[in-house]
Amino acid sequence: MKTQHVHKKLINAWADGAEIEKLKENVWLAVRVPLWNPRTTYRIKPEPKPDVLAIYTIKSFYDGYQSDQPDLLITFDGETGEYKSTEAMWLI
Repeated sequence: MKTQHVHKKLINAWADGAEIEKLKENVWLAVRVPLWNPRTTYRIKPEPKPDVLAIYTIKSFYDGYQSDQPDLLITFDGETGEYKSTEAMWLI
């Protein structure tokens, strides 16, 4: 009876154009042409997570005018959750 290669699904995905990474010393490395060693751990390169945007409105009064427009756009890294930037959204 013929046995299947341990990485059969990944080999097929790679043949269909998927990007492959291998695990080496606890770090995922891109592999252009995998050797498909049965003792090596491979995976399909995951899609990067998009940044997370948070929009804040600060209720304020100025000369009797109340603004409901968004005031701040805060961006967080989609992969790490770390703060990236803040932008004022005021219209002058």
